[in-house]
Amino acid sequence: MIAVDTSVIASLWVPNDMEELAYQVLRKDPYWIAPLLWRSELRNVMALYLRKNILDMTTVLQSMQEAEQLIGSNAYEVNTTQVLHMVQKSSCSSYDCEFVALAEDLSIQLVSFDKQICREFSEIAIHPKKFVN
Repeated sequence: MIAVDTSVIASLWVPNDMEELAYQVLRKDPYWIAPLLWRSELRNVMALYLRKNILDMTTVLQSMQEAEQLIGSNAYEVNTTQVLHMVQKSSCSSYDCEFVALAEDLSIQLVSFDKQICREFSEIAIHPKKFVN
């Protein structure tokens, strides 16, 4: 089981050069979890691709459905106090710190393409390239 952030989840469904690496992460560990926030973040990513006419509505809706099937009921509440303590000791957003807090709570790794998260929370967060090697 690993925590994944929206950068990894989105990479499976939006045009990018990280898709294959995201699938390698999925093959290595298919049990992904995330904080409840992931859906809203992914909707925001999809909205951007929709507005720029990179993806059409049918594709966006199908992608959201598939992502929701992947994460399923593996979305969790996180502790506000813990998140805000992480915000205080880093320059990461509270959104990013939700993913870190979840991983920390469960003593698992957070896999993220976000270099800042990986740098500031190196004891928990790992880049997909390092995770698959």
